[in-house]
Amino acid sequence: MLTQRLLLSDRGGMLVLGLVALMAVIVPVCNMLVPESSPFHVSTYLVTLIGKFLCFALLALSVDLIWGYAGILSLGHGAFFALGGYAMGMYLMRQIGDRGQYGNPDLPDFMVFLNWDSLPWYWLGFDMFWFAALMVLVVPGLLALVFGWLAFRSRVTGVYFAIITQALTYALMLAFFRNEMGFGGNNGLTDFKDILGFSITDKGTRNSLFIASAVMLTLGYLACRYIVTSRMGRVIVSIRDAESRTRFCGYKVEAYKLWLFVFSAMLAGIAGALYVPQVGIINPGEFSPLNSIELVVWVATGGRGTLYGAIVGAFSVNYAKTLFTTWSPESWLFVLGALFVIVTLILPKGLVGLFDRLKRKSHKGKSQTDADQPTEPKEAP
Repeated sequence: MLTQRLLLSDRGGMLVLGLVALMAVIVPVCNMLVPESSPFHVSTYLVTLIGKFLCFALLALSVDLIWGYAGILSLGHGAFFALGGYAMGMYLMRQIGDRGQYGNPDLPDFMVFLNWDSLPWYWLGFDMFWFAALMVLVVPGLLALVFGWLAFRSRVTGVYFAIITQALTYALMLAFFRNEMGFGGNNGLTDFKDILGFSITDKGTRNSLFIASAVMLTLGYLACRYIVTSRMGRVIVSIRDAESRTRFCGYKVEAYKLWLFVFSAMLAGIAGALYVPQVGIINPGEFSPLNSIELVVWVATGGRGTLYGAIVGAFSVNYAKTLFTTWSPESWLFVLGALFVIVTLILPKGLVGLFDRLKRKSHKGKSQTDADQPTEPKEAP
């Protein structure tokens, strides 16, 4: 029953998750076991690149959950992604120990450079992985809880909610740029050495992080699918379509929206935590409002309100970004803007909506062809 509800009734999701599972097996094998001279060898760079795309897909999934199903347009989800990344980055910085440039076993290099005498209290505990993993969930979730409670109880919706979420991420970006905040200022956190005792540059570690990203994307998708197919999911959709009517029916609309917003923020935090060890750096640029706007473009391009469309959009747009920033970096923003306009005007249901439309036309054409075929008269008995 649960399998039918989560997967068998979701063919698009089954296909996308199948491709993710296939990548999780083939990519590490082709990187670790296939010799570099072979055309089937996958470079470590490509492993890292696809791993980033998997993290972005999980982030896009978190946006689609609240925007596609609850109608909550957040232009600040990049903040939750960055906070999860900083929580993991703080753990990785504590693992450097005396191998830093200044050789201080307790303080990161940027604190020694700034003449800090001791570790700030909010850095305590980040030398333990379990504590950092807990903070990956708690910090974005707590911020979403406080921010969402204030916004939803005041019944801030629509474009006004989008604006204040963008103001939130911009304020955090300005705060994290300041050296006195104790998060590395403009340079952020970098020069990581180990994770769980394994060298972060080792090929095996890279592949392990890649597999972990694929597993978390799968689990995140199943969790979101479980929510949207439940009774709570039907209430959430009714809030999106007719919030006032749902409230008049006796449902606590603010509670539903707040719970979903917090869960979505936690998913974004997990995506950020998996992203940082793969790229090797986290800085305030991740809080940029432009990043949060790009997330919305990913979801819209793939097809919002489908979950698997968010994954398709994240891979498609980021692959295009990789190509365009290689060929002509200055033209990418124009391409991104044009893409959003095209999707809005021509493909309101995104790429997955286009596939469905082509599929229906194909079936319709086949049915019409079968109907036009002459039938042979039956012989008289």
